[in-house]
Amino acid sequence: MAVSEDAQTEIIVAEQVTHFESGNEMAATAAAQINYHIMGYFPITPSTEVAQYLDQMKANGLHDIQLIAADGEHGSAGICYGAAMAGARVINATSSQGFLYMLEQLPTQSGTRFPMVLNLVTRAVSGPLDIRGDHSDLYYGLNTGWVILTASTPQAVYDMNIMALKIAEHSEVRLPVIVAYDGFFTSHQKRKVQYFKENEVVQNFVGPNPNPNYPNVSDPAHPVTIGAHMGGDDLLNNHYQLSVALEKAGEVYAEVAREYAALSGREHKVLDLYRMDDAEVAVFLLNSAGESAKDTVDALRAKGIRAGLVRPNLIRPFPAEQLRQALKNVKALLVGERADSYGAQGGNLTHEIRSALQLDPDNKTIILSRIFGLGGKDFYADDAEAFFQLAMDAADKGYAEKPFDYHGYYPGDAKDALVPVMEPLHGDAYKSGLIEVTPSEDTGLLKVKLPPLRQLTAKPHRLAPGHGACPGCGALSALELFFKGIEGDMVVLFQTGCAYVVTASYPYSSHNQTFVHNLFQNGAATLAGMVDAFYELKRRGEVQISDDITFVMVSGDGGMDIGMGATVGAALRNHKMIILEYDNEGYMNTGSQLSYSTPMGHMTSTSGVGKAQKGKKGHHKDTAQILAACNIPYVFTGAESNPQDLLQKAAKAQWYANNVGTAYGKLLCACPLNWKTSDHSGYDLVKAAVDSCFFPLYEIEQGITSITYNPELKGKRIPAVEWLKGMGKTKHLLKDEELLQNFEAEIERRWSRLKLKNESSLL
Repeated sequence: MAVSEDAQTEIIVAEQVTHFESGNEMAATAAAQINYHIMGYFPITPSTEVAQYLDQMKANGLHDIQLIAADGEHGSAGICYGAAMAGARVINATSSQGFLYMLEQLPTQSGTRFPMVLNLVTRAVSGPLDIRGDHSDLYYGLNTGWVILTASTPQAVYDMNIMALKIAEHSEVRLPVIVAYDGFFTSHQKRKVQYFKENEVVQNFVGPNPNPNYPNVSDPAHPVTIGAHMGGDDLLNNHYQLSVALEKAGEVYAEVAREYAALSGREHKVLDLYRMDDAEVAVFLLNSAGESAKDTVDALRAKGIRAGLVRPNLIRPFPAEQLRQALKNVKALLVGERADSYGAQGGNLTHEIRSALQLDPDNKTIILSRIFGLGGKDFYADDAEAFFQLAMDAADKGYAEKPFDYHGYYPGDAKDALVPVMEPLHGDAYKSGLIEVTPSEDTGLLKVKLPPLRQLTAKPHRLAPGHGACPGCGALSALELFFKGIEGDMVVLFQTGCAYVVTASYPYSSHNQTFVHNLFQNGAATLAGMVDAFYELKRRGEVQISDDITFVMVSGDGGMDIGMGATVGAALRNHKMIILEYDNEGYMNTGSQLSYSTPMGHMTSTSGVGKAQKGKKGHHKDTAQILAACNIPYVFTGAESNPQDLLQKAAKAQWYANNVGTAYGKLLCACPLNWKTSDHSGYDLVKAAVDSCFFPLYEIEQGITSITYNPELKGKRIPAVEWLKGMGKTKHLLKDEELLQNFEAEIERRWSRLKLKNESSLL
């Protein structure tokens, strides 16, 4: 068996506690023990748990970190940078597209030399979308000027999070640090770990916060200028200094690792060299795959094969000299990488290893490169054996027959060609001829004539059965009801979220018409380009298609936070399309984190309830009013509890989208799993939200507001508590009179304003 971390030493200087924990739990534990000042964050799988665990600890009073929910990862990076400039200790966590979205900000922070720690829980980069772990996000960070540590186990995640801050704040480094570990492999799998019993041990190790002694914006008596424009000469000097500091970080890492070993009994050297003393063939692997391959090394050694493993704990700065020493006598090295540098005939680290060995004229090591494990594809002992076999073959022949290749792919076969599970529908199939929309001659506003609802049930479903939504999910049923009001063909774009994830997983789709997915932050812009291209192609006569196609973007699960910029931009340009938001009051697709649409006081996985906090702070965002301020022709709210009202609004939205410009609609949708309710109660809860006036039903047509369902006039209005008591996420509100009164007062304020707008077309 491979030597475990627990067997590295028997000397434990400081008292530690033994548990079984995941990498995300250990990152949060280290952060809580350090007691950072600020964490700006945005939920994305699989890093979201770090913020969740910290919020749980916060609710129980276990740390004082201010957790700031951003509008997106770019915003979270800005929050962290701003906090660092103010002299605070700062932490963040992200993954995949989130890391790429914040990428623009990262060189700014390293270039101005403000330290912080970022946990990068590695995950495949789209497209197509895959939420499991590889290193395609990590490789984008190689040129940001950040120190990068790689943690292969939950224990290493904990240890390196503590070491990272000390390295970042070192006077000769002063750079931000990434701690990268494998999504789901390391982030979620529990392993035996040890952590210090007393927080003071960790805090004494990292030392007092030196940041206030560095240039910062918090002292008005000592004004500073940060990020001023530089000419070429100065910028060259700046980047040279950054390069020197990053190289120095390698020495500082080794120094901090020795100090940490004396405290913990665990030393994470720059390179983890497993049985490399006399190795003739070796494999180079990052993170968890390196741990998995150690057993294969032992098995080969038992057969008399001199095999070894190289696994780095530090890749920025790149440990070139240590690699030259480790590979002096190795005949062949296979570099396995979970990310490709497309078109370069090898991943990034392959080329860096080759470059490092070029400086040693005596080194004759044959380098092979294999791309493996993309999208979280598992790495087994058989895969490690295949890697070593390739290295052994090259060592025997004196050259590599195929220096670069992918490992684990397979050719397609005509007999396995995908066959559609269902026959797509178009044209007359979705034209009932039962819905009439006509502009009023007097007002110019639309009149809608609807048949009895039962007659529309004959229209085919836009979303076919067989999707993977949770029992009782209100999003898909509400969307399907809305689609009943759309006549003719439709092109729909779903932003990332539950409604996308459960309806379209390769190779199958639940969509009966053309479906597109794009990322949270850019759906509206993507559909805008699609719409304008369609009309331009039509104008030029290059496509012969009917004019009645309706373009719809579906957003939800907090998509109107991170995607708000693109949405407002599309609305201001007034493209001919419908923007439809299903509002389930949180980021449900990543585990029920708070969104700006989460109402005040409601419990989510990042707005916990405990002795130190009482759910989400602040009231929910009124997206419909924001979009109305963009002066688009039609805005509405809708709910499945009022089907005729929703169908009328769907018909109006289609007319405006096809004839005038952008229409926006917001649908309240129950989420039994995260609202903590029974599967069958969604309809009643949505109805209660409407009848309590928490979610009023209205439309803003050509700037004129009309309440389309007034529970007061119908004698059906109920107190907000009648809605709140039906959900597990809000029962604590019923016991807090002050919080409940604040919540009810906001409902009344918004409802009163809406009634005034209903009474005056000038408001």
